[in-house]
Amino acid sequence: MQSAVTEENPGYVDAPVLAIAPMMDWTDRHCRFFHRRLTKSALLYTEMVVADAVVHGDRERLLGFDAAEHPVALQLGGADPAKLAEAARIGASFGYDEINLNVGCPSDRVQSGTFGACLMRTPALVAECVAAMKGSAGIPVTVKCRIGVDDQDPEIALSDLAGQVFAAGADALWVHARKAWLEGLSPKENRDVPPLDYGRVYRLKQAHPDRFIGINGGIVSLHEASAHLRHVDGVMLGRAAYHTPALLAGVDAWLAGEEPAAADFEAVVASMADYAERHIAAGGRLAHVTRHMVGLFHGLPGARRYRQILSTEATRPGAGPEVLLGAFAAVDFSARGLDAA
Repeated sequence: MQSAVTEENPGYVDAPVLAIAPMMDWTDRHCRFFHRRLTKSALLYTEMVVADAVVHGDRERLLGFDAAEHPVALQLGGADPAKLAEAARIGASFGYDEINLNVGCPSDRVQSGTFGACLMRTPALVAECVAAMKGSAGIPVTVKCRIGVDDQDPEIALSDLAGQVFAAGADALWVHARKAWLEGLSPKENRDVPPLDYGRVYRLKQAHPDRFIGINGGIVSLHEASAHLRHVDGVMLGRAAYHTPALLAGVDAWLAGEEPAAADFEAVVASMADYAERHIAAGGRLAHVTRHMVGLFHGLPGARRYRQILSTEATRPGAGPEVLLGAFAAVDFSARGLDAA
């Protein structure tokens, strides 16, 4: 795969990049640990964490992560440059590899705080935030945005935002290739209803050949990702990675241009059982871990029973890792000519 990022202008990481999108209520530390069992190379993102919470809240609960998750990026939400700078500094001190500013989330929560996708309307403020974060973090600072909001013209809005954040020092721009309609659509509808416009992101890359630009939105396979990488430097998978995580088992070979080997699902599940045991010993519950694993065997015989066990038995008080191992035993790999290992 060829990246438009050259040796002289290497971007913020070696390209191409396959990333797992930040997803509220989904990409917590347990989800990221699980995804890392499937791929060593994908760039993982946290859920969005509000800068105020980082500055004033329980930092270990909000920011703690397992060293095995690297490379991992912290996504921050906010619109106050000083608070974002402090939150970025704190995030860097926790060992994150990148700090990302959310300029794309359309939820009611961020609208009430006038950040997230609302910031598409104020690119100068976004640039000020980026500059402040760059000045304090000491690690790459990136932005994730939409192509526009509401009645904005994406040709103007996205170019304006990109130009200003790159001038402020942003190391990369990830673009969800659809508008956010803050008036008239729910956050859920904003993930599907506004039409995708991949061409707009491709044109942005053409306008900034020496900058890292990645694409996000509606991408469901590595085959589709390969097509996008002919135009941009990185591809970000969201719901496809969460609902059908087995596709992540092919990422490392795909990035290396090699044929994928059979995934060792037995080792993955055994590792997650050990992880769950440690989490339970620390006061957690099995379901905190297994809720992210429900779609692992999507499409295989026995997958329905596997899902049932994790959705019912794993949620019961006192459930232990043996429940996960029992669910795994219900999956029939031989029926598809596959091996568990």
